[in-house]
Amino acid sequence: MFTEDTLSYENRSTLRTSEGSRTNTGWIEVICGSMFSGKTEELIRRLKRAQFAHLKVEIFKPSIDVRYSEEDVVSHDSNAIRSTPVESPGNILLLSSDVDVVGIDEAQFFDQSLVEVCRKLADSGIRVIVAGLDMDYTGKPFGPMPDLMATAEYVTKVHAICVRCGNLAQHSHRLTGDEHLVMLGETDTYEPLCRHCFNEAIRNRK
Repeated sequence: MFTEDTLSYENRSTLRTSEGSRTNTGWIEVICGSMFSGKTEELIRRLKRAQFAHLKVEIFKPSIDVRYSEEDVVSHDSNAIRSTPVESPGNILLLSSDVDVVGIDEAQFFDQSLVEVCRKLADSGIRVIVAGLDMDYTGKPFGPMPDLMATAEYVTKVHAICVRCGNLAQHSHRLTGDEHLVMLGETDTYEPLCRHCFNEAIRNRK
């Protein structure tokens, strides 16, 4: 008999009865950190492991994220997995029937209703894996991520390397003067910085 105590979140597949119906073993995992920290890479790794275990997997991302592909979830290292772009979290509920695992990338771009959607999915016995930025370019909590981290069973914070000093980076510093909260970009638009270098960059901008 498998229990939550004997299986890690990596190995605890959503269990099914001999008749094929899912048992109530759903939970939420959050992967968070700055840009270039490997969030999407880790999300893809976990989802591919679930697929390898012959679990039914559905993957979603915000429809506004078309940096690498309109449909695939793609990491900065060019690893990819097929996904479904959606306009709102409510669409995820409609498209997640009879699945074992739901993956959600760039969660910070969804509205606050994503939190309740993830709860409903987990309550129905689905393993939910969410990846997103925990802070915006100003260093403030980003979108639904704080509440997702609070309600999740597992939270993994990954780090980039500060491009200025080589320490662990947790901030996504914007290199342009654009003040829109949502701004898709790459290394020409953002750089990962540690706390000290980020604070120094903000002071120098004023």
